[in-house]
Amino acid sequence: MAVAAATALAAPLLLSASSASAHNKPDPARDAAKLAKKLVKEASGKDAYKHLQKFQDIADSADGHRAAGSLGHDASAAYVYSLLKKAGYNVSYDSFEFTYIQTQAETLKVTAPTPRDSAITAMSYTKSTPKGGIEAALAVVPVDATTGCEPTDYAAGAFTGKIALIQRGGCDFATKQQTAAAAGAVAAIVSNNTEGALSGTLGDPAAARIPTGGVTQAEGAKLAAEAAAGTVTVSLDIRQLQEKRTTRNVIAETKGGNPANTVMLGSHLDSVTEGAGINDNASGSAGLLEVALDLAKSREKTANKVRFAWWSAEELGLLGAEDYVQGLTPEQADQIALYLNFDMIASPNFGQFVYDGDDSDGVGAGAGPEGSAQLEKGITDFLDSKNYPHEGTDFSGRSDYGPFIEVGIPSGGTFTGAEGIKTADQAAKFGGEAGVAYDPCYHAACDDLDNINKEAFDVNIDVIANAVGHYAHDLSPLTAKAGTNAAAKIQRGAAHGDTGVGASNAHEHESRA
Repeated sequence: MAVAAATALAAPLLLSASSASAHNKPDPARDAAKLAKKLVKEASGKDAYKHLQKFQDIADSADGHRAAGSLGHDASAAYVYSLLKKAGYNVSYDSFEFTYIQTQAETLKVTAPTPRDSAITAMSYTKSTPKGGIEAALAVVPVDATTGCEPTDYAAGAFTGKIALIQRGGCDFATKQQTAAAAGAVAAIVSNNTEGALSGTLGDPAAARIPTGGVTQAEGAKLAAEAAAGTVTVSLDIRQLQEKRTTRNVIAETKGGNPANTVMLGSHLDSVTEGAGINDNASGSAGLLEVALDLAKSREKTANKVRFAWWSAEELGLLGAEDYVQGLTPEQADQIALYLNFDMIASPNFGQFVYDGDDSDGVGAGAGPEGSAQLEKGITDFLDSKNYPHEGTDFSGRSDYGPFIEVGIPSGGTFTGAEGIKTADQAAKFGGEAGVAYDPCYHAACDDLDNINKEAFDVNIDVIANAVGHYAHDLSPLTAKAGTNAAAKIQRGAAHGDTGVGASNAHEHESRA
């Protein structure tokens, strides 16, 4: 009887121990949901705003900007590095050489038949004109799907000694100006093929053949119409300082977690030389930094290794991300399960855009590598759960996800708009003002602390926090059946007064095509 009683008494204890053991057994989905909820609660735009203030202070003390290769960027990188090191991450600098540029002149004037001033933006890595510029007749390249990309676009002798006006599209800017130069043009003006300013890069100083700048779609159309009516003479003055410098990415990763399942997120830390770059892209950098610090504060032992990156020289053609990805061995690249990019997450006249991983919008470059559709769904499901409206945006290759996509790493992220113009439907959906750029201060001196939409900033920091929390423990969503996001997008669009799928948004940085 005593034995039976002891056995009966022990049974509940054994059951209790078994229950506790089952509860403590790793459950990736449960652990992911728990950490995501905790990080979303902890992360806030208010806390991250302190980092924006620091980046503004750095720019104010360093010639007004934080461009790669400058004291402002070096100080920004040191700030990020020191906070992450103190928080307990393994932190390193990833240094590389590049050609620093600073535009010294970018003016365009019509001198005949009716004199007027125009606005032009020098392409990164352009050849320079002599001081005072060059004056020549304008020659317009006929418009087709690949305007200015093939030698046959340039009638023999028609461009010799002239300035070529070429519409954007069909090939990269380097190819356009190279082909124009081969036809005898002394300079090239590329006009946008969508609303908004055109800020572009030739990618590399070695690619440059002739002075090249970008103008708006409206200005390009006006110049073409004037040239169709008779000879138009323009004066173009484009000059850039270009010199070899060294800059560095900041890379931080958790000390624990399975390195074979590395979760990676990034933002570019550099600005253009025109301003402090607080929305572009101190916003993404500050949001990422705040979530990284909150993850460290949680003392969570993540199942997967989590790696954060703050890229340099994005504004010059994704140079920091490209250098990093090119330096990976095939084995190291295979270890990166996903890459999420956050670039301009607080635009003042924002749209909430999510990279279109499955190409269900049918716009532009197409789908990302396998797994990108699921990354998109993870973000849109979270936004839907918070009743935040959103739209897809194309993987145009214009931000730091580009090099990751090129080597087949699933990618995604969010973005709130740059020089593109907000539509009436988007104003109804997101608020703000139709007919105005998402960020009127894009690549300008006014991109300062006053250029931040705190609502968009807070929403996108929640997106980062949710993604870090989930993928730090659970990668199974990446292999779930992808399906398509198109039907869900139509339903969400209709609910917010938008009957179309996947508006094409002019966005991001340094157009390469």
